[in-house]
Amino acid sequence: MKKIIFVLFSSVCLGQTDQYKQILLTKKLGKEVHSYTKGYGMTTDAKTGKSGIVDSLGNITFDYPSKSEISHLWKNRFILKVKAGNSNGKIALIDEKGKELIPLAQFKYRTWEKKDRLIYSKQGKECVYDFNGKQIIPFSDKIEFASESRFFVKNNGVWLIYDFNGNKISDREFTDDLRFYKGRTYLTKGEKSGEIIDNNGKTLSTISNHNIDNINAFPYLVTLDPIKNKYGIIDEKENVIADEIYEQAFVGREYIYLTKDDNVSIFSKKEGRVYDLDYHYVNPLFNGLFKTSQDSKNPKAAVIKLNGEIVFPKEYDRIEGLNIDGEKYLYLRKGVEETILDKNLEKVLKDDYEIEKIFPNTLIVSKSGVYYKFSPTDAQYKELKGFAEMKPLESYPMLIGKNTENLYGILDEQGNEIIPFIYNDIITFVGANEFVVKKDNKFGVTNHKNEPLTEVVFDKYLADKKGIKLIKGKDSEYIYFSEQEDRNLID
Repeated sequence: MKKIIFVLFSSVCLGQTDQYKQILLTKKLGKEVHSYTKGYGMTTDAKTGKSGIVDSLGNITFDYPSKSEISHLWKNRFILKVKAGNSNGKIALIDEKGKELIPLAQFKYRTWEKKDRLIYSKQGKECVYDFNGKQIIPFSDKIEFASESRFFVKNNGVWLIYDFNGNKISDREFTDDLRFYKGRTYLTKGEKSGEIIDNNGKTLSTISNHNIDNINAFPYLVTLDPIKNKYGIIDEKENVIADEIYEQAFVGREYIYLTKDDNVSIFSKKEGRVYDLDYHYVNPLFNGLFKTSQDSKNPKAAVIKLNGEIVFPKEYDRIEGLNIDGEKYLYLRKGVEETILDKNLEKVLKDDYEIEKIFPNTLIVSKSGVYYKFSPTDAQYKELKGFAEMKPLESYPMLIGKNTENLYGILDEQGNEIIPFIYNDIITFVGANEFVVKKDNKFGVTNHKNEPLTEVVFDKYLADKKGIKLIKGKDSEYIYFSEQEDRNLID
């Protein structure tokens, strides 16, 4: 049976990768450049242990004079750790030229990803700096990140909420620091009592008669009877929507899924009501459609509506909701028959066309041995001239196969040639951008942007979880894998 390949993540863009830039800089400087990203890399002298910063043009913008370590923190900001001399053990926040924005000292730090804020800890006190070395919040007893835009600051035994500019948001005092999710958190007051507060300290809802287990569906809340270990649902005013009779509760974006006695019930946030279904579990597709669960006892699946009405009977081997070129589609497979339907459940493809690969914006289909790029938006078929055979079971997020001359290459989802058809084989690795190419019984490594990471001169290769080792006689070269972005591969 043919195995359909879904490539459901963003299309590959064509710009020089950090990995390739790092290789070019290493060759240019004659010394290893590592950790290159967003315009800067680091160098380390193996003999002296000295470290430096190199920019995208290969200029050494900073070289520390003694044994040290430099790590890239954010844009053109770095952390310098000294490992020798009078400053041994000290660290500093520096720019790309080595200017100390936070001076060398014995301190610890914590940051929030993609935010230019740093919690600075020294001698039992903490403060907050921005990445220009400006103190945002003065030294306090304790400071914690509460979210991507809030701090909790502790002084004199109480916690207060501050924003990332160092402004106190509220005079409300807390006994503990909290974590906000989507701008909200639950503050327990005692047995069956508490408050839902926003990240400004404002009370959104007061609870007096329920134990709250999950607030992520607010204004609907999942409750828990801790004695019976049963779940239910209330609204923000404590009106009971679902009694605490369910064994499990799962919060999704549009629905809350409740299970009891091996059946699932669905609470619709939009409609504000619970639907009881005669199925073990379901997964959302789109527009109020769901696919039923599959297991060893019943490996088939059905498509149903929220009210349990059957749209497609429980006789399909695979059902998937797809998003192609911004539109919703439904994929069905029963035996060797494959179908793609639009949001109105109408067939997309003409008869006799077989689905070969599904990309974020197009489909690759075939008919009578000829391959086509098909756009569901305009229903146009474009022949992939010269493309003769797709490599079987290939999950790489491009189209790998042979041309009419029996040589391997790679096309993107639009049918454009990315890797020329000059190789005897191409070997890919799950989740990695890099792959091995074979030509005249020699091996090399390139990537999704046709960047030659090594020459095709090696006698053999070995792959592990981290990368690829290429061997030629007594010499070897190691290429680390870089992960494919926005990966959501189904195969």
